[in-house]
Order: sequence, then structure tokens, then C-alpha cells
Amino acid sequence: MSTEAIYSTDLAGIEVGETRISDVNGEVGSLSYRGQSIEALVQQPFLNVVWLVLFGREASGKELASLRHVMAINSQLAPDELTLLRNLPRGLHPMLMLQGMVPLLSLESQLQVEGVSQTALEGLIIAAKLPSLIAAWHRLENNQEPVASHVELGFHHNFLTMFNGVVPSDQQANILDVAQILQMEHSFNAGTFAGRVCASTQAPIQSSIAASIGTLFGVLHGGADQAALEMAQAIGEPAKAQAYVEECLASKTKIMGMGHREYRVLDPRAKVLKPMAASLCADGEPKQLFDTLVAVEEACQREFAKKGKAIWANVEFYKGAVFHQLGVPSHYFTALFAMARVYGYIAHYLEFSEDSRLIRPRARYVGH
Repeated sequence: MSTEAIYSTDLAGIEVGETRISDVNGEVGSLSYRGQSIEALVQQPFLNVVWLVLFGREASGKELASLRHVMAINSQLAPDELTLLRNLPRGLHPMLMLQGMVPLLSLESQLQVEGVSQTALEGLIIAAKLPSLIAAWHRLENNQEPVASHVELGFHHNFLTMFNGVVPSDQQANILDVAQILQMEHSFNAGTFAGRVCASTQAPIQSSIAASIGTLFGVLHGGADQAALEMAQAIGEPAKAQAYVEECLASKTKIMGMGHREYRVLDPRAKVLKPMAASLCADGEPKQLFDTLVAVEEACQREFAKKGKAIWANVEFYKGAVFHQLGVPSHYFTALFAMARVYGYIAHYLEFSEDSRLIRPRARYVGH
């Protein structure tokens, strides 16, 4: 047997660990969290899915009540945290703001959740504060005062109220629930793996989450939703989509949100989100943007079919249209992604810490 080390610049096809958290089956186009399909999970309340992802089992009524209370109370930013936020440069991208602020958050809490470790509680405190950081930064960016957290509101009702300054409709909050469940967890993606590498050094959970958020910012990872919507805005109307696609293919320009590294068939998350985006973007400018995205996807499919290939839009492609209709500017899309994926980051930190080993790959030296 050869002793030569396996060499791969992108780790494609190389298994680097085991997980019980989620299963991505790209061949058949399925995604499950803790053995439950994503199609079933989007029918459940958001915090029920959070508990399942973090702890691997259904929560009792008492546990869910405790979780709701912990998340609501810890959603309030402390005065010194708001002061730090106010002192940041206003032009800072929301993702850079999050990466910088997460390690600076106070993780002290008078509240406990029975059976939940201190590390898991600290992760939940960070997750509770992310929506408030994002909403407050949006308000400050627009020279408006942050809106205080409304602890009596549902999780995403509260976020949209803090973000836009008005209480959203139930439809808006429910669609955001679904979108955030769809992107809560996705196995060993780049951001999650970066967090596991950080965790392997026995760095604290806030460092691991910050590393993951920094990785998520990349346009080839979490930034595709922003890029896809801005593409549709630049195209302007469905009639121009075919020419745009042909030009991109001729110049070998990547069309963001088309295709997925893991899925060889339709992304199951896109299958859920696309019809929801259609129902939310029913008229006016949002409908034109949505119709332009549909036209781009169909043009891509026609052009790829000429080469005997199939391609579909992934969840990022239509997610931007949903966020846009919810009043979220495109440069905040990835921050909302982080607001959901943080639960996956916490779950992986907890799982990896059960049997942690320092991740230290070898490099193939090719210098003189």
C-alpha cells in the first residue's frame, strides 16, 4: 500500500470527521437535521428546531419555555455593547461588524437552562444577541436610534421590529422562520469547518463562531444571496436575462446562486423557498426582481442543456428576493444567514468538543 499522503487543495471528497448533526445527500437532493427531513422541519416552530439541532432530541414543554425565556432576555444589548457598536466606523460591512463584535459580547447570564452546559448557554447568548446587533447596526447606519428588543414578541417578529421599526405581519415573520430554518445547518461547509479548526485549538466558543462568521462572508459561501439579488437588479427585467446569461457563459463569469457544490440535483432548500418567494413577491418591483431571477435560472438551464448538462438555482438564489421584500438591504443578507447558521456553529462546537483533536494538516513543500 502506498504511504504517499492524499493531496487535495480543496479537500473535495475527503472525509475529515464524523457528525450526527446534519446529513447532506447531494446525489438525491436531500437534507436532514438529526434525522428529520428539512421539509418536515420547516413545519415546526423555529426554536423547536434550534433545540433539536443543538441537543439532538425533541425538547419538552418546560425546556422550550426556558429556551424562549433565555433567548428573549439575552436579546437585550448591554449599554457597553451598544457603546462599542456606536464607536465602530459607519461604513463597516455588517459581517465585519459581527465578526468583530462577537468576541466582545458579555456572556454572563443569571439564567440557566436545565441540563444545558455553560458552553452551550454561552453559545445561546451569542445567538440571542446577533439579531439585536444586526438590527442596531442597520439603524445606526441610517442615523436612527436602535429599537429596544421586545421580549414579548416571537423571535423573528422581534428581529424585524428592531430592524425596520415596525411590527411585521405574521406572514413576514413566518416566512423568515422558514428561511432561517432552511439555512440553520449544512454539515461541513466552509464556515462550519473553519469553526471546527478553531475549536480544535481549544479556543472558546466565541472565537470559533467569529472564525465561522468571517468565513461565511466570502462571496463563494454566504455572500451568494447578496450577489444574486444585485445581479437581478442590474439586469433589470426578465427579457434581458437570456442575453446576460449568454454573455456570462462566453466570458466564463460565474452566475452567483446557480448550482451547488454538494447537490447534483435540485437543492431541497430551494425547492421549499422558491414558491414562498413567489407568494411574497407578488407585485410591483419585488415581482419584477423575482421574475428576473426565474428568467436567469431558465436561461441557464437552456444553455446547459445544449451541452447535455443540468443545473438548478440553489437556496441563495431566491433567498435574496425574500429578504428584499422583508425590507432588508442586500448588504445585510449574509448577516441574516449568520443569524441562522450560528446554531449549526454552536452544535458543531459542542459535538467536536466531545472528542477534540488539534486539526493540523500537512503542506506539500514545492519551493527551492
